[in-house]
This record gives sequence, C-alpha cells and structure tokens, in this order.
Amino acid sequence: MAAAALVTENFKFASLFFKSKDVMIFNGLIALSTVAGQTAFNVFAFDCPCSSGRNYRYGLAAIGVPALVLFLIGIMLNKSSWDLVSECRIRKCRKWSGAAVFALLGNVLGRAAVAPLTWAVISFLQGQAYTCALSEFVKRTTLEGFPTSQGSEVMAKFPCLDSVPTDLRSFWPEIERRLKYESQLIGWLLVGGMAVAVFLMMCMKRCCSPLGYLQEAYWSTYRHNEKALFDRTAGVHARLQAADNVKSFFGFVALEKEEKEQLQEFESATSICSLNWNRVTGVYLYREKNGLPLYSRLNKWATYRKVLSEEDMDNEMDAMV
Repeated sequence: MAAAALVTENFKFASLFFKSKDVMIFNGLIALSTVAGQTAFNVFAFDCPCSSGRNYRYGLAAIGVPALVLFLIGIMLNKSSWDLVSECRIRKCRKWSGAAVFALLGNVLGRAAVAPLTWAVISFLQGQAYTCALSEFVKRTTLEGFPTSQGSEVMAKFPCLDSVPTDLRSFWPEIERRLKYESQLIGWLLVGGMAVAVFLMMCMKRCCSPLGYLQEAYWSTYRHNEKALFDRTAGVHARLQAADNVKSFFGFVALEKEEKEQLQEFESATSICSLNWNRVTGVYLYREKNGLPLYSRLNKWATYRKVLSEEDMDNEMDAMV
C-alpha cells in the first residue's frame, strides 16, 4: 500500500510539473521531431544536382522551403492565430494597444519559429545543403596547386566526387572542410542568437507582466482547467443537442448507456446564441475589474453578466483586450 501511495504521489507531482511546463515541452517535442525529419531528409531525399547554377538554388531550397512550410504549419496549429483572426472579424481589432499587438504577434510568431529555426540550424550544422550550394563559389586561387583554367562548372561537381576528374579529386577534402566550417559557424551563430533572443524575451515578459510569479502560475493553471472543462462540456452539450434533434426527426435516438445517463442528468441542451459565442471568442490579455482578476473572456463574460445590462455587456466585451 505504501509503495502504491508513493507511486500515486509521484505521478501526481509529475503530471503537475508537465502541465505547468506544457509550452516548453511542446516546443521541445517540435524541435526533436524537426531534427528527426531533417536527418531523414538528408539521408533519403537530399541529392545535390552537382551542376553550375543549380547547386545554389537547390541548396537554398533545401534549407529555406521546408523552413517556410514548417513556419506556416506552426502558425496554423497555434490557437492564438485563429483567436487573432476571430478578433479581427468580430470586433475589427478595435481599441488595440501597441503592447497587446506586440504580445500577440510575439506569441504566434515565436512559437511558429521553433520548427523552422531548428530545421535551419540542423541543416547548417550538418553542412550538406550549404556545401552543395556554395561549392561552385569556392575561390580556386586559394587552393594551392589547383589549375586556374578550371571554371565553376568543375567546382560545382565536387559534391558528387565521382563526376570530378581523377586528378582533381584530392582537392575535395580541403573544399569540403572549408565549406563545412562556414556552414557550422553560421549554425552555431544561429543557436547563440536564438538563446539570447529567448532569454531577452523571457526577461521582458517577467518585467512587463502585471502579475507576480505565483499569480501567473495560477493563471496558467486556470486557463488549462478552463479549456479542458470547456471542451469536455462543449462535447457533451453538442452530443445532447444532436440527440434531441435526431429524436425529433426519427422519434427515437440510439444512445450508448453513458449517453443515456447524460441525457437523463442534463435533460436537453439549450442552444447558445451567436452573440454569446462571439463574446467568449477572440484574443484576450489579462485585465482586472475593481481589483478582481479576469483571467479569460469566459471569466470576463461570466463576471459582467451578473451586473451589467445587455447593452453595457456589448461595450465591455468589445473593450480593449
């Protein structure tokens, strides 16, 4: 029993820890997935054309195009992106402050940049794409004993060593070493720049936040619980309303045991008007009313609903995020 209790407590501690670090862990998983994908790409798909004029375009495309795709996917998968779209559609982005815009764009772009920057860093550290792209631009005069009569066409063939004339193959280790040095230097500079940028943003966030460390941790826990409960309740509400409509059409509805119990407990789900959906949808930053915190649009709506008229509700819910 004691061992079981110890395991249970440790599991609860671990779940609370990971819940509080969900953004960091999510970004770490994205980075690891990107590293695996980039490695697989280099092994199975990367194939330098070894042709003057094509190497450069292919090498840059191998670094830039996947990074761009990952960046766009990151934006699409971020809930804040669609909150921003909803905010602009519903409230026309009225009464936005510069700080709010900066915080929102920083959240969306910062998270979306994790995967593309990881892809670029790993590409530069491995050096294959850079070596392919820049091989034809290596200055032949800096290679001791290299025939000056040879042009960029020959230099472009070096990543495909079998295509290089036999008497020139001995120059490849030196060329490859130089290009990999340049590529890895760029990669490490990117790593250093990313680390400094993350550190500065975290410092700025802590310095500009109106909340103390404990209250900000509470806010994060509240948002997590509100989302989980909202999603679960929305699922049950949609199921019960669908069951009521199906029953109206067929005269009966085939429900599982759990669904029957839910239908008996909550009877029927009432429809929610579009106005209230719009009021709890969109971008939100921390606000207070009479010293009391409002942690989300739903929290704000529930608080104002008790004390304000419908007209005042519209004005307050459309106020600056």
